[in-house]
Amino acid sequence: MNTTFDRYAGIAFFAIGLAFVIGSLGISTSAYGSNVGANIFPMILGSFLSLMSLRLMYETFRRQRAAKGKENLDYKRFLIIFIAAVLYAYFLEDIGFVISTFLFLMIGFQTMQKGRVWVSLLIAACFSYGVYYLYVNLLDGSLPGFPTWLGGA
Repeated sequence: MNTTFDRYAGIAFFAIGLAFVIGSLGISTSAYGSNVGANIFPMILGSFLSLMSLRLMYETFRRQRAAKGKENLDYKRFLIIFIAAVLYAYFLEDIGFVISTFLFLMIGFQTMQKGRVWVSLLIAACFSYGVYYLYVNLLDGSLPGFPTWLGGA
């Protein structure tokens, strides 16, 4: 790991998370057809991102520099996951939350660690449907469901 890069990334992600939290305060607290306001999701994500970036910064300051050699950055994996994230955001409305999240997680899991396809399938399926079920049914929020060509509404 490159501690300098991790430190700067932690600072940048903390600023982005803080911007999400501050921005969510200006969003309406209720939404049509939803008991959960539109501000809750970005506030939770921003808080989580800020907390994780604080943890990353703490680890970089704590970690001793054992090896001072220059590390190679893995641009191929970064590019694959970046393109998958852009496509995830683009197709979210068209194919729905469950399918798009499942595909994004599968691409991410297989990019980071090839093999263990069944474990990746199980985790991606449980996570994507589980989050959808919790948010829509328990919190009465709204997420894009299944596409109409699959019988969704």
